[in-house]
Amino acid sequence: MAHLFRDLSLGHSKRESTPPPPPLQTKPPPMPTNKLTSPDLQSPLGQLASQLTDSDLRLTAYDVFLAVCRTSASKPLSTSASSISDSSSQNSPGQNHNHSPSSPALQRSLTSAAASKMKKALGLKSPGSKKSPGSAPSSGQGKSKRPTTVGELMRIQMRVPESVDARVRRALLRIGGGLVGRRIESVVLPLELLQQLKQSDFSDQQEYDAWQKRNLRVLEAGLLLHPRVPLDKSNNASQRLRQIIHAALDRPIETGKNNESMQVLRSAVMSLASRSDGSLSDSCHWADGIPLNLRLYEMLLEMCFDINDETSIVEEVDELMEQIKKTWVILGINQMLHNLCFAWVLFHHFVSTGQVEMDLLYAADGQLAEVAKDAKTTRDPEYSKILSSTLSSILGWAEKRLLAYHDTFDSGNVYTMQGIVSLGVSAAKILVEDVSTEYRRKRKEVDVARNRIDTYIRSSLRTAFAQRMEKADSSRRASKNQPNPLPVLAILAKDVGELAVHEKQVFSPILKGWHPLAAGVAVATLHSCYANEIKQFISGITELTPDAVQVLRAADKLEKDLVQIAVEDAVDSDDGGKAIIREMPPYEAETAIANLVKGWIKTRLDRLKEWVDRNLQQEVWNPQANQEGFALSAVETLRIIDETLDAFFQLPIPAHPALLPDVIVGLDKCLQYYVIKAKSGCASRNTYIPTMPALTRCEIGSKFQGVWKKKEKSQNTQKRNSQVATMNGDKSFGIPQLCVRINTLHHIRSEMDVLEKRIVTHLRNCESAHLEDFSNGLSKRFELTPAACVEGVQQLSEAVAYKIVFHDLSHVLWDGLYVGEPSSSRIDPLLQELEQNLLVISETVHDRVRTRIITDIMKASCDGFLLVLLAGGPSRAFSRQDSQIIEDDFKALKDLFWANGDGLPADLIDKFSATVRDFLPLFRTDTESLIERFKRMTLEAYGSSARSRLPLPPTSGQWNPTEPNTLLRVLCYRNDEAASRFLKKTYNLPKKLK
Repeated sequence: MAHLFRDLSLGHSKRESTPPPPPLQTKPPPMPTNKLTSPDLQSPLGQLASQLTDSDLRLTAYDVFLAVCRTSASKPLSTSASSISDSSSQNSPGQNHNHSPSSPALQRSLTSAAASKMKKALGLKSPGSKKSPGSAPSSGQGKSKRPTTVGELMRIQMRVPESVDARVRRALLRIGGGLVGRRIESVVLPLELLQQLKQSDFSDQQEYDAWQKRNLRVLEAGLLLHPRVPLDKSNNASQRLRQIIHAALDRPIETGKNNESMQVLRSAVMSLASRSDGSLSDSCHWADGIPLNLRLYEMLLEMCFDINDETSIVEEVDELMEQIKKTWVILGINQMLHNLCFAWVLFHHFVSTGQVEMDLLYAADGQLAEVAKDAKTTRDPEYSKILSSTLSSILGWAEKRLLAYHDTFDSGNVYTMQGIVSLGVSAAKILVEDVSTEYRRKRKEVDVARNRIDTYIRSSLRTAFAQRMEKADSSRRASKNQPNPLPVLAILAKDVGELAVHEKQVFSPILKGWHPLAAGVAVATLHSCYANEIKQFISGITELTPDAVQVLRAADKLEKDLVQIAVEDAVDSDDGGKAIIREMPPYEAETAIANLVKGWIKTRLDRLKEWVDRNLQQEVWNPQANQEGFALSAVETLRIIDETLDAFFQLPIPAHPALLPDVIVGLDKCLQYYVIKAKSGCASRNTYIPTMPALTRCEIGSKFQGVWKKKEKSQNTQKRNSQVATMNGDKSFGIPQLCVRINTLHHIRSEMDVLEKRIVTHLRNCESAHLEDFSNGLSKRFELTPAACVEGVQQLSEAVAYKIVFHDLSHVLWDGLYVGEPSSSRIDPLLQELEQNLLVISETVHDRVRTRIITDIMKASCDGFLLVLLAGGPSRAFSRQDSQIIEDDFKALKDLFWANGDGLPADLIDKFSATVRDFLPLFRTDTESLIERFKRMTLEAYGSSARSRLPLPPTSGQWNPTEPNTLLRVLCYRNDEAASRFLKKTYNLPKKLK
């Protein structure tokens, strides 16, 4: 074994000579800042309770590395310098041939001719032009120094000065003298180094003191603070060792000698280190307790990264890792812990070097795949604790970025997002599926990846939405002094729409790898966030304002855009995106707009109706009010309606065509209300027709004494006056005023067509109108008003006609025509006054309705003429000789309306005078013939029941020459003895009214 402990210096390959080494350094160069720590990332491998610094741990890890690499499987470890002497002494009698010097670990030459298998497995690229570790700019004297052995590479990687390296090797050589037949793990390395090195081995007292304190603190950490085998409180050795270490830290002990102090220290250390952990090995446990072993191993793994380019792993990582793994026997590391630590180191290097080398991140993710396999095969509580801590740290770091990935990633670093998501999802899956006891107990089928991505999307977009909300509010405040500034929610809707598009284009394609509906979840989240704001806004709206419409239109557009993205994203999903769409209940912005518009319409219509009521009460229907002869209230009403339509189409809403029917129906009802009010109280034709007196028979030879005629006239006049009393006291119901009402209704009817054309013009200028809006004529037509106007004109025209004939001219018609002797009470007075009224009508009413009114007057005149002949009461009686008078008077009546061709058309006169013309022959017919005809018609009407006694036929009100009651009336007014006897005998009719 003696060859193991020869004085070793870090040599080079036998195949090349190198310049002499530079002067020994007494202090190690400082490690780069942020090498092992990151502001938001602490090591999950555990914090040491001792005061060991990262530099202390690194130097201790190097000590362990040198110790184990010198003895691998009981084979000698040599550097290039010692290998020469080793080879020359291979045949020495004292040589142990089990320790073959032909393959020394540290002396192994480095080569990068072939690509690293480990880097290939991790997916790491092999840079072609990177400097090797330890290289420096070339000087004028020669080429730069390049490490050629694993030992030298490790020294350079760990930034250990050559002086320190040489000192440790000398100590290891001395230690080896007492290790005959023993492995390196059977010794406590810090204790042996304290035993072998003394103050003279160091350049100064300060370096010596620091070295001694470091080793004492390592013993304290490994044996007292973090022992592999838990300490028994009753163990005196632990108390004694603690006292020794604390005393030595205050006052250094003398090392390098077998003095009493060292013997006491050795006794206490070996008593604790040699305690068994249950295995059958003779190993000493001084550096295999968690977390000390993990932190030391972390230091060693860090050395796989190139000191000149910390984003890349050295090309010789395969040889280096082979030697690092030999420390497992001292540090108590196994493959599972190695996989976990290496995954952490890869990940941590990615973070600490600026997160720019994605290969490191992918390598860490790949290493987690090995960790996942390990996690499924073990239930070791210590491993599970470290596993949970490490994965939680990785997941926490990833989720800090992913829960607000809109803040984390931009166009400059979005390429890192996929790797970070993959790493976070891998960590989460292991934690949930292999660490979570609840998951193991319930064995729930959980899609961890999808759930985590869902959480990231929703969280990040809620954060982004809140930021956009604040930004929109700031924009609103900044523009409040500008004309027509946009409302906050309108600005927000625009920003959210842009955010959704950005999400769909940039982030969703990345996240879709773990969540098939990534874009759908994103827009559903944005939809929900905006819904909270818009629904609160809608609930507070009380009237239609430009700001309210802007916000609601913006919300409607946003919702349609979001739904479109969700539908497109879910086109290939199993449910077609129904689940996502269910998360997006409609904002009902269009409904809110419609309700506001309906409220606006109702307010306008209510005001219009109030205006109509107020102005109709004040309307006097003055024919002189304007040249057209219609009411000023109608002009104002139509103007307000026109303004209402203009205001409606100026509303900044998207649904003019859809809401137009509500406007038209409302305006239609208002106009109908005007028409109804305009004609109300004007009576009708039946109001003016006098009540027919009871049937009587003529008193033959009577000359109708004046007293009797005055009494009869007084009774008839009293009845008529009671029927029309309401019109007599109100000038607004005079003939001129009634004509103005007719003109007004006709004008409104004419304006309906104009309004409908104007509506079509508005629709053509409306951006939201479609072709069907023009083809569907019913939606833009007034239906109630035109019909009401037609009906009103008809009612008022008849009222004018019958009022003139039966009321205004009653003194010459009902009270004068044919009263007493027909020859002395003919129609001329009636015609004279009727003509005067026709002149007034012609001058007052509109041309389009003049013919109708005059026609109605003619009809009323004919009705009055017949009523005098058939129901004029006992004051009238006609002989056969009076028939010619009647015919002549009737011809004069028709001529009045003919007016020598300037009046009514002849065919119209013939049409409406036909009834009277058909009656005239009855007055020329002899009485006997009339009686026979009456009997025959009565028998035909009543059948055999009328043979014994002729029934009295009722008055139907419809005069007809072939109708029994009409014939009976002709007989009643026949001034003839035969007629009087027949009526007396058959019906016992009186000769006068009682």
